Amino acid sequence: MASAPDLTATAGTWKLMVDSNQELLLRKSGHDVHWWAERGRAAGLKNDAELRGWMRDEHGITGYAQYAVSWEMFGYPDFMLRDADELIAGQYAKHPELRPIADALLAWAAATDGVAIQMRKGYVSLHSTRRKFAQVTRANTTSVDVLLRSAVTPGGRVEAVKVRKGDFFDRKVRLMSVDGVDGELFALLERALAENS
Repeated sequence: MASAPDLTATAGTWKLMVDSNQELLLRKSGHDVHWWAERGRAAGLKNDAELRGWMRDEHGITGYAQYAVSWEMFGYPDFMLRDADELIAGQYAKHPELRPIADALLAWAAATDGVAIQMRKGYVSLHSTRRKFAQVTRANTTSVDVLLRSAVTPGGRVEAVKVRKGDFFDRKVRLMSVDGVDGELFALLERALAENS
């Protein structure tokens, strides 16, 4: 059985998104998040909706760049302030029997060249240098799903998933024990990685 990987050293968190949004704001406007937050406070903006309208209508700043200022002015969601180990612990706090499944998958990801781990509040994304190719999600009280962006034909362990238009994660493997994290699953992950690299 795989031991829990040191996610603090290997996994990205929401901080990457925060930094990316702040860089986007600086590129779009020429001003950093602190400059914008000061202007928003001076304008008397009291909530996110007022801020977004003001940034869009008066300054032409839209999308992800707005998030940077909103978080700076009105606070970051609690989960965005957690490190990778805290995020994974939170996902499996009520279902510790499923944590070894996630740990085995993350150990594979941490040891595989070209895979980046991105921790989120409710799931873990696995990324190639090009894009996300898999997602590890506690599906329910008895299983963990590995969602794949892959052209693999459904059958055997691989199930087709009904998804919204534009969602490419339409294959999954459901795991009910760490025994399912095996060579066959690693081959599926490696295929998805190759297809998305």
